[in-house]
This record gives sequence, C-alpha cells and structure tokens, in this order.
Amino acid sequence: MRRQVLLFISILSLRSVFAQVSYSIPEEMAKGSLVGNIAQDLGLDIKRLKLGNARVYSGDSREYIELSSDRGVLLIKERIDREALCGDTTPCAVHFQIVLENPMDNVTVKIMIKDQNDNPPQVLYPVQTGGSLVAEMVPRSADVGYLVTKVVAVDVDSGQNAWLSYKLQKATDRALFEVGLQNGEIRTIRQVTDKDAVKQRLTVIVEDNGQPSRSATVIVNVAVADSFPEVLSEFTDFPHDKEYNDNLTFYLVMALAVVSFLFITCLVVIISVKIYRWRQSRVLYHSSLPVIPYYPPRYSDTLGTGTLPHVYNYEVCRTTDSRKSDCKFGRAGSQNVLIMDPSSTGTMQRLQSEKSILDEPDSPLEVRNVLHPTCSP
Repeated sequence: MRRQVLLFISILSLRSVFAQVSYSIPEEMAKGSLVGNIAQDLGLDIKRLKLGNARVYSGDSREYIELSSDRGVLLIKERIDREALCGDTTPCAVHFQIVLENPMDNVTVKIMIKDQNDNPPQVLYPVQTGGSLVAEMVPRSADVGYLVTKVVAVDVDSGQNAWLSYKLQKATDRALFEVGLQNGEIRTIRQVTDKDAVKQRLTVIVEDNGQPSRSATVIVNVAVADSFPEVLSEFTDFPHDKEYNDNLTFYLVMALAVVSFLFITCLVVIISVKIYRWRQSRVLYHSSLPVIPYYPPRYSDTLGTGTLPHVYNYEVCRTTDSRKSDCKFGRAGSQNVLIMDPSSTGTMQRLQSEKSILDEPDSPLEVRNVLHPTCSP
C-alpha cells in the first residue's frame, strides 16, 4: 500500500504527459528548412516551450533536427542523406524526443525520410578502364538471339527511383544487336555473316525511373571473329582514350606556342639593343661638336682676372733620333690659345688655327698647346 501511494504521488508531482507526433520530409533538405510546427500540432503555448526549457533529445544518435523555442517549430539542423542514414532499409525514419520541465513533459517525434532521386546509376559490368581495352567475342557462326554480354548496373536510391532501364544509344551496326530493356542483355537479332565488321562498338545508356531521371553511359566493344589472333590484329588500332589524347595534344600546342613567343620576344629585344647601340655610336662618330679640353684646378689664374684667361704653352723636345720615339702626336698647333669670353658663361673659342708638326730628324721641335697626345707601347 505504501508503495502504491508513493507511486501515485510521484505521478501527480511529475504530471507527465506522453504524446507522439509524426512528420514526413524529403531527404537533402537545406539547413534551416521548416519540418513542422510542433507547438501548434501539440496545442502548446510558446511560453510553455520557453519556461519549460524545451530541448531535443536524440540519445546517442546524430541530431538532424533542432527546436526553435521562439517560434515553436522544428527546423533542419543538418542535411539528411537517406542512403547514408538508412542504406537499403525501408522505410527510413528519424526518432527523437522533446523534453519539457516544470512540469515534465515528454513528446516523441517521428520523421519519415522520403527518398529523392539524387544518385545516378552505377555500372558494374563491363568495367570501364582508362587504358586497357575489353572486348566481347562473337563467333561468325552465332545464331539469332546469341547472348553477347549483359550490362549490370545498380542504383543506391530506393523505390521506383532505383528501377533501371537499358537502351541502345549508338552502334556500329544497329541491325545486328539489341539490348534488353529491363535486364540489359545484349543479343544478336540476325545471323552473323562474313560481311560484318570485326570491330563493333555499342553505346548503352542506363536510366533510372526517378523524376527527373538520371542516367549513366557504358561502351561495349564487340569482336566478331572466330580466332583470338584475328581479334588482336583488328583491335590494335582502337582509340584507348581519345579525350586523354586530345588534352595531351592541346597542352603540347600550348607549350610550343609559349616557348616560341618567349624566343621571338628575346630575339627582338636583343636586336633592338644592338641597333640602339649602333645608332649611338654612329651619332657620336659623325658629331661636329667642338672638343673643349678640361684643365685641372691646379692651373689657377695668377693675375686674378678669371679662370683660363691667357695662353698655356707646352713644350716637347725631340732629339735627333726622334723618329724612333714611341710617342706620337695626332694633332698639334704652334699657338693654340684658349680665352674665356667675358660676355658668355664658359664658352671657349679657338683663336688661332692649328699647324702641322714639323717632322725633321736632325732639328729640335718646339710645340705649343699640343692637344690629346696618344702613346702606344
């Protein structure tokens, strides 16, 4: 009796109210999307959610749903992928509880996840390899309905989104092969003859039943031959990876264009520099500007009338054996006088013309104002 009384008192004090509500949403809903108005569906006041410190409890599982106490609604907390959550399990649902305090209430929420056609079919056979070539052999004696191969594909979606259909998109000879719509079997529809080409290329498209539908494409190589050496000789020139070859050609052309551009640019720059230096040398060679000698500061004016106002004489004495001297004078003058013009700033004028140097072996020579002697060893 005492235990019954205590249990009754506990139930009255907790005033627990157990309820259950269900929703159904599609997978891959964006974060923050509305799931349902839990306050309206349970007849709860928004103040009750706030004062009761309402929260979502999902146990050890991942929380995909969150509760907005200010609005009383359930929102998507994290994008739900049905295939990652449930796999092949049908139906797929998320279970959690909303717990309130003062008094304590416990609401069970069940959210059904509807599958969306978000995955294309995956081809399992024939295996699509990048570099190697796989071909199915058909003997030339094959009859009508001969099973060449079977295309195998799966779709990870569920329900009608996983229903697959097979269609022959392209073929070297459409009158020779057909593809089963539901099973993906490739069979001959007429007798194989000697006129049929050895190399046969079939393109099969696999579509699911979703809205909108998704598809995958598979290429099946068929060899119509009776012996394996015949197949090898015919299939050696099959293009293994045309897209790869096209990309490689494009990159090679681009590299060649860049190298050619850099080479031409460097060549133009070198030629331009050579022409510029050649023109500069020609301008200096043909220039008629007078040469103004520079005199060091130690030749200062002793009369106090300015810099270089009077004549400077230089004497060169040669012996009787002066023809054997190593010193040569290109230009000389007997009286080359340099005078500073008071009316201008730094203009030097030559007052007397130059005279040639007497070149007599037995007589001394006196030269004045010899400009720019050059000596060679």
